[in-house]
Amino acid sequence: MKTFCGRANPTTGALDWMEESEEYDYHQEIARSCYADMLHDHDRNEKYYQGIRAAVARVKARGEKVIVLDIGTGTGLLSMMAVTAGADFCYAVEVFKPMAEAAQCIVKKNGFSEKIKIINKHSTDVTVGPEGDMQMKANVLITELFDTELIGEGALPSYEHAHQNLVQKGCEAVPHRATVYAQLVESKLLWSWGQLQPMDVEGASLLPPPDVGRCAGAHSVCDIQLSQVSPHSFTPLGPLCTMFSVDFSKPVSSVFKSHSSQFVAQSGGRAQVVLSWWDIDMDPSGSIVCTMAPSWTYPQSKMAPWRDHWMQSVYFLSAERRVTEGEELSLTVCHDDYSLWYSLQSDSQQDPQTVVPPSRPCCTCQAHLVWTRPRFGELNDRRRTESYVSALRSVLREDSVCLGISDGSLLPVFAHMLGAKKVFSVENSRMSKQVIEQVLEANSMKGGVQLLEIRPEQLTSNDLGAEQISVLMGEPYFSTSLLPWHSLFFWYCRTALAGLLRPNATILPSSATLHMMAVEFQDLWRIRAPCGTCEGFDVSPMDEMVQQSLDFRESREAEPHPLWEYPCRALTQSTAVMTFDFTQSVPQEPISSQGSLPFLRSGRCHGVALWMEYHLTDDITVSAGLIGPISEQGECEWSRHRKQGVYFLRSPWESSGDGRAAVSYNFTFEPSSGDIKMDFSIKSQ
Repeated sequence: MKTFCGRANPTTGALDWMEESEEYDYHQEIARSCYADMLHDHDRNEKYYQGIRAAVARVKARGEKVIVLDIGTGTGLLSMMAVTAGADFCYAVEVFKPMAEAAQCIVKKNGFSEKIKIINKHSTDVTVGPEGDMQMKANVLITELFDTELIGEGALPSYEHAHQNLVQKGCEAVPHRATVYAQLVESKLLWSWGQLQPMDVEGASLLPPPDVGRCAGAHSVCDIQLSQVSPHSFTPLGPLCTMFSVDFSKPVSSVFKSHSSQFVAQSGGRAQVVLSWWDIDMDPSGSIVCTMAPSWTYPQSKMAPWRDHWMQSVYFLSAERRVTEGEELSLTVCHDDYSLWYSLQSDSQQDPQTVVPPSRPCCTCQAHLVWTRPRFGELNDRRRTESYVSALRSVLREDSVCLGISDGSLLPVFAHMLGAKKVFSVENSRMSKQVIEQVLEANSMKGGVQLLEIRPEQLTSNDLGAEQISVLMGEPYFSTSLLPWHSLFFWYCRTALAGLLRPNATILPSSATLHMMAVEFQDLWRIRAPCGTCEGFDVSPMDEMVQQSLDFRESREAEPHPLWEYPCRALTQSTAVMTFDFTQSVPQEPISSQGSLPFLRSGRCHGVALWMEYHLTDDITVSAGLIGPISEQGECEWSRHRKQGVYFLRSPWESSGDGRAAVSYNFTFEPSSGDIKMDFSIKSQ
């Protein structure tokens, strides 16, 4: 049986659907999953274990047999905890077949096969009765069905069904309850991810379209490592509000609900963003708490546990509004069965009983569908805009004919504002074209840029009004790019358009370089590190399954991560390892690069960070990776706008930092596929 998998193709800028074996799909699912991250989350595991022990003890104290239902068992860890705590039998439900098979193996390896039954089904398909999956209803319900938004993985419908069909009335639940918290803030940084801001282009103002400013934005949650957003980046306008709680030991409903919290504004400012997270009480008394609160809420003496499977959420209000200190406000959260959204009301002017809760946000301006949140941040980056405007100013002439190749880019608008004779822009979709049209109309520049909804290789002289291109420009940015070098699609476009370029045409950027350095991650290493033993249980079959999936392809690959969210230390210097000359066409033969970088700092090398830098002109460069010098201790500052590539070593390397050991690299750029094959090894003297 075959399956189709999407894969970015840098030669076409498209997402190609490749036919793969059935195994490939779930090998990718396993290899890129967060199971290892969860197993390494000692705080989570310890709190679950404590809650399970307490729940089992309460049922035994009533003189009842302990029958456990574990929904979303994963490795079977929580079921093994329950049996160890004294449960008589566990039904462990896992819908993902490879994971269910791994759980079966782990349960057997730890000697629990007689007391744990793995059920490879969705919990809503599980049956109860003499011929069913479960012989009887459970009196202890254990689940791990949560995501960063708490309910985004379908926790509410699953709980609703379980209480109706699979568990006894008055059952114990671990966790017992969840509570959602929220705080209203003003933040120039975070707001730049949700709305297009006015821009200065050499003294002229470029305004966002009114429809974009009025739009409620994308409905999907913005989940990030909020611990990496400095408290100096936002101003709290109110206290941390308790929005609502869900008691999982009682029947749960997945229908629409809204909850409001009234408070007095503690400072004046622009209400723009809601920061939100949750915690779970593992027992009814609330004495065993697992919290998702960011690190800056902790006292300095206590370190916040790191986890990537549960982070924090940022919600953007549909429009910013001015609030004054002392103003009475009401923050409302609504939820359906899978998502949350927030709104703000002035409490003094409205009767909470008559307020109609807002419907789920939906983008009406199309910009929030064309531009991702990091892309909004990139477009709003003033320093970055200044670099592109300065570069354009240095190459434009009165007779310049410009063509822009990037998705939803404002470069062509800048070129028009700077006085280019004619400006064309190739847009990858009708929606993207319409968004740029809105920008032009909002600034009385309708027709200033001719937008062409056509693939670059299909462009002809007729499309350009028989003009030849004197400036070919790109950021470059393409929505299908996953890894940094996927933006080399710009190079392929430049090659396809060679016949339409003037002999002395300027290419902007003129070149790009691929950079690398060896790093020690503070925490990100956990997502790929084998666990071995977890809370006293042997989970090595899980490690083996993940490793087999990572090895499914002969060549190991880099993976994309936003490194500003995942602190790391540089153990080597950063260096450019490959150069791509956009003034020339893509070569026919592969480009190779080999070398080594000595370790300059002591630490544990987990892998290699990779990123692109774009050389707009001889003296203007824009980095999609490091955006500042590396500190003496090796601390790094990364661009928030793009993901960088990370290549994890199979085993970490302990560096003494004396320069005797080095990371050797070998890169090969394959023009036929647009891919970069890479290999790394550690060599010591």
